[in-house]
Amino acid sequence: MNYTTVRYEKQNRVAYITFNRPEIHNAFNGTVLSEMQQVFDEIEKNDEIRVVVLTGAGKSFCAGADLNWMRSVINQSFEENLTESRALAELFHNIYSCRRPVIGRINGAAIGGGTGFVAVCDIAVASRSAVFSFSEVKIGMVPSCIGPYVIKKIGEGKTRELFITGERMSAERAHEVGLVSQVVDDDLLDTNVEKLIRFILSSGPEAVAAAKKLISEVPSMTPQEYKPYTAELIARLRISDEGQEGMEAFLNKRKPRWVE
Repeated sequence: MNYTTVRYEKQNRVAYITFNRPEIHNAFNGTVLSEMQQVFDEIEKNDEIRVVVLTGAGKSFCAGADLNWMRSVINQSFEENLTESRALAELFHNIYSCRRPVIGRINGAAIGGGTGFVAVCDIAVASRSAVFSFSEVKIGMVPSCIGPYVIKKIGEGKTRELFITGERMSAERAHEVGLVSQVVDDDLLDTNVEKLIRFILSSGPEAVAAAKKLISEVPSMTPQEYKPYTAELIARLRISDEGQEGMEAFLNKRKPRWVE
């Protein structure tokens, strides 16, 4: 498909998704959300894709909501606002629950909802010049749709502080609170993202998907629930085609078939 606000490319089992509105710092509107949803729907159906990289064109990652879009929101009814808010909530959930690992290549500013896109990435690598802020309170709003994922990632205490103050953070501060996994010099951003891609491609794709599901589901379970769940999961993986291949390759000191 031809997208107008995002760029979608597939190379060597990796899907590269780029917010592509550099002239307004990749701010998002309804079209961005719709196109991004279409891209992730396609990724979910494509077994050839093993890793997703999310980034921004130009100097910014994503500056949050488009001001022109926000102007139109002022005049919308509650029902109209609710429809768009539900679309945003659904997109964040779909990125967070994508069966393929999502790497955030944070090449510049991530503000407001843009920081939410950082939070739903499994791993986020930030350039040293990147800045971050949950700035919604500055305009009388709240980081609502992104809230569940930020709390999961950095914990309630840090989320309280950052949501209430709207503090503008350096990349180092974002790393300190746990929002990003790594901070690297700007010219090393691609090198470090590629290193992560190689690590992931050397792992069993279904095992990676199962690991993501395990991490998201177990924290809400009771011991009576997670004990049988985890036991059954490892038992199924051991007898699966991928598990059998992985163990046989390890025992015979060769690379498994999924490593090219």
